[in-house]
Parts: sequence; C-alpha cells; structure tokens
Amino acid sequence: MPRRKNLLAIAAALAALAVAIGLVAQYNKESRAAVQKAPPSVPVTAAPVVAKTVPVRLIAIGNVEPFTTVAVKARVDGQIVSVHFKEGDEVIKGALLFEIDPRPLAATLKQAQASLLKDKALLDRAVEQEKRYKDLLQKNFISPDAYDQVKTNMDSAAATVRGDEATIESARLQLEYCTIRSPVTGYAGKIAIQQGNLVKANDTNPLVTINQIVPVYASFSVPEQHIPDIRKFQADGVLQVQAGFANSSRPLIKGKLSFIDNSADMTTGTIKLKAEFPNVDKALWPGQFVNVVMTLYDQKDAVVAPSAAVQNGPNGQYVYVVKPDMTVELRNIKVTRTEGDETIVASGLEPGDQVVTVGQLRLAPGTRVSVGKGTQPS
Repeated sequence: MPRRKNLLAIAAALAALAVAIGLVAQYNKESRAAVQKAPPSVPVTAAPVVAKTVPVRLIAIGNVEPFTTVAVKARVDGQIVSVHFKEGDEVIKGALLFEIDPRPLAATLKQAQASLLKDKALLDRAVEQEKRYKDLLQKNFISPDAYDQVKTNMDSAAATVRGDEATIESARLQLEYCTIRSPVTGYAGKIAIQQGNLVKANDTNPLVTINQIVPVYASFSVPEQHIPDIRKFQADGVLQVQAGFANSSRPLIKGKLSFIDNSADMTTGTIKLKAEFPNVDKALWPGQFVNVVMTLYDQKDAVVAPSAAVQNGPNGQYVYVVKPDMTVELRNIKVTRTEGDETIVASGLEPGDQVVTVGQLRLAPGTRVSVGKGTQPS
C-alpha cells in the first residue's frame, strides 16, 4: 500500500512538471510573437526647449553712405598749375589739393592797392582843405554853401577810400581762392580736371569729390508698421544697430540709430532709417551692401526652440515632442518670430520639452523613437 502511494505521488509530480513545461513554452512562444509584432524604434535627433532672454530685433539690408560728401569746385577762373594729391588718397582737412595760377589775381590786388594809395592822398588833401574852410567859415570869410561843398568833397574822398579797401579785401580773397584745400578729412575720388586745364568758378563738374567715412552711415528701410515701436524705444534710449557682411566671419560692427525719415514711402510701405558707425578701422565703405540688425529691446523668459524642429502642416506650424515613454506627440504651436537657428514660440511648448529636430519625415503621433543627441539653443 505505501508503495502504491509513492507511485501516485510521483505520477502527480510528473504531471505537474509537464503542465509547467507547457506553460513556459506557451509564454516563450507568445513573447517571441510579441517581439516580432512590435515595430522597431525610429532613430531621431532631439533638442530641449529652453527659456532665456532674447533680443527683439529688426533685420534689413542696408547700404553704406559717406558721413559727408563734398564736391570740390573752383571759386575763381584760371588754369590749374599743380595738383597735390593722387586719386584715392586720404586727405586731411585743410590739406592743399589744387593750385590755380595766381598771377592775374595778384595783379588785380596790386592795382587795387595802388588805387587805395592814390585815393588816400586825395582824402588827406580834402581833409586839410576842410579844416581851412571851416576856420574861414567861423570868421565869416566864406559862405556856408562854399564850406558845404568842401565838406562834401572830403566825405566823397573818404567813401572812395573805404571802397578801395573793400576792393582790396575782395581781391585778396580771390587770390586766396587760387589755393584749394580739403574742407573735410576723407578719401578723394577721381580727379575730373587735371593739371594744365582751365577751370571756371562754380562750374557744373567738380574738380574732385571727397567722401568722409569716419564716421559713416548705413541707410536701410523697415516696414512702416514698426514706426511706433521704433519711436517708443528710441525715446527710452539709444537704439543699438549692428552691421555685417553676408558670408563673412568678421564680427558684427556696432553703431546706433541716428535718423528716422519724416515720412514713409507710399510705394513700398517702408520708412528709411540711418545708423551711424564710428568706422575707425574703415571696414565699412560707401556703396557696400550690409546686413543690418537693429535691437529694440530684450525679451525675458522667452520660450525658444530649435528652428529645425518646426514643421509646416495644413493646420499651421507644429513640432514632434518626445514623451517620457519614448513615443512622440504632434503638437501645434504658435511662432512669434524666427531668427536663424532659433524660433521664439508664443504657445504650445514649455521649457524642458524635448522636440525632434532630425527625422520628422518617418514619424507619426505615437511612434516610438530612439533619441540621439541634439543641439541645444544657445
């Protein structure tokens, strides 16, 4: 009887073991099937959304203009006898540029001086005569009319002397005009009339044009709807402007807004502005095109996402957000503005969200992803 009980126990144990083995086999089969059915993760690159202070800026294409442009012209007629600079030279304010033959004007000055000496001698004689006639009048030896005639002659001689002095001053000034000096410090352009040629006073064509480029202006235009903001923030302080060249590694050149036009252009809907740059190193040259960036103010705690994450869809702009379970969610957003690699978001994202920057074409809501390292907004 005991032996029979042992056999029954062994049989029950074997049956339980067989059931366990069957269950394990069934579980392994179902697990393998589940693994085979699960889609693979899509590799993507993601980056975090951050909150930081970003400047609110207006960006435009500008054109460099000289601070001052002077068209140098002759103020007297004559022949150019010497040129004291070369085309393209930097000339200092007061530097000698041209000399016009002074001999005709020097002769005119001498003639005026000689006339002055003659008329002064006549005035001296008239003064002495007036003194004598005045004594005779007091003694009643002559009539008042006779004295008045002598007095008139003296006054006329004095006026003639004053006229001679003015003529001499004018002749001396005309002689000084034979020497033409630079009115500003700048760079000379092409010499239009060379040495040996005759020039006329205030001729249509200038002898040379000089551009002052230290400091220098950059003119640019922005949409007219920005006028209230520009005037508002300019009233609070100087608006900073930066200029740079396209495809250049050179740091941006700093300046300040100096001019707002008094009317908008009705044909383009823009308003013209000018920024002044010290330009000590003369990096900006008249006629160049530059990228101009004007900062209005600094926006604090702005929500910033990488521009590469923003996609365009039928319902507007959206991003894919990586959730903690490594699946993605399509989230519609509203964009305030985009500046290069950064997009400032008005709504739809929060700091700390992970957004997909590379691989969006293979995604759909709920797709499982494996995330590589992205670029965090600076």
